Amino acid sequence: MVRFLVLAMFWSGALDAETVLVLPFFNHAKSAGLDWIGESIAETVRDSLASEGKLVLDREDRMEAYRRLSLRPGAELTKASIMKIGDSLGASQVVYGYYELLPAEDGASQSKGSLRVTARLLDLKRTRQGPVFSQLGAMEDLATLEVRLGWQVLDQIDPKAAPSEQEFLKARPPVRLDAVERYVRGLLAASPEQRHRFFTQAARLDEHYSQPCFQLGKTYWEKKDYKVAAGWLERVARSDPHYLEAQFFLALCWFNSSDFSGAERALTAVAAAVPLNEVYNNLGTAQARLNNSAGAIANFRKALEGDSADPDYHFNLGYTLWRAGQYEAAVESLRAVVARNPNDAEATALLGRALKRDGPRPGDPRSDARERLKTTYEEAAYRQLQAELAR
Repeated sequence: MVRFLVLAMFWSGALDAETVLVLPFFNHAKSAGLDWIGESIAETVRDSLASEGKLVLDREDRMEAYRRLSLRPGAELTKASIMKIGDSLGASQVVYGYYELLPAEDGASQSKGSLRVTARLLDLKRTRQGPVFSQLGAMEDLATLEVRLGWQVLDQIDPKAAPSEQEFLKARPPVRLDAVERYVRGLLAASPEQRHRFFTQAARLDEHYSQPCFQLGKTYWEKKDYKVAAGWLERVARSDPHYLEAQFFLALCWFNSSDFSGAERALTAVAAAVPLNEVYNNLGTAQARLNNSAGAIANFRKALEGDSADPDYHFNLGYTLWRAGQYEAAVESLRAVVARNPNDAEATALLGRALKRDGPRPGDPRSDARERLKTTYEEAAYRQLQAELAR
């Protein structure tokens, strides 16, 4: 729900928060085989900014803008097109640039050459072109070069909040070139099978590479292979901008494996960082399974404070109150469910039992483990909306 609201604000031009759009860098290397590097640079710069709390538009948002404006992904854009994309997404600033491959020096037979990346920062609010900044390094050191560029962009956007370059680099260890290439090719792949193959190769080539682990974790989560999904999600690093999302889905994996204590720990940490309705709801569900009715009721109420229109939040609160013997309060919540969804047979039946003060019965499948989980996670949209509301 939050994401739909924010996207509507994007397209209507109502969003005015300080948002950054990072475009794929243009290939001046004169080799189509190196096109993937442009996407790689954009991903790393985006992740660098997002991991430091900056509001950065997702790759999916950018791809949607390309579709709406009939622009071909991978094509070099004019400044007018760059401004049009940024305006359409409500971005305050746009990062773009190009890269070129310089031949290896004589005697450096093992080198793939040097890569020069040149970046520009376009301030759309003030209609001002920022300074040019660049990085030059061996092709083999692409990952480090991209992280350095990410720090430069961060330092340009918010120099007071940016950590030192040394500290920034330390939190992001170098990644093998072949692992980076396979990960990006996975992002660009047309089929799920190709994506899975590339992500798996990337993760195996560099065991400390966090991004493919997140992608694989989500893939196995969607397949309901919770044990394998958890193994991948546990490998997502704290410096990864997807860390909290990984913890959210890791908690769901543990929940579906009946590790309710593990789910509670993970969700408690996520709720402390991003108080999303779905996080409070799932935390309450884990606590309900641990027979912590007071904690569950408190968190279901928090979820409702954020979105009183969601019938699942009313159901979980009413169901837990009913199980705790608080029938009058349970009736109020369950009536709210039926009012929002008259076809909810389970809520209707439970409302009837609450009205009769007919409590749960041991071993009755209609009484046990009926809480409803949420499987969407809207951190990016939440941060966008919070920043806008703060303004």
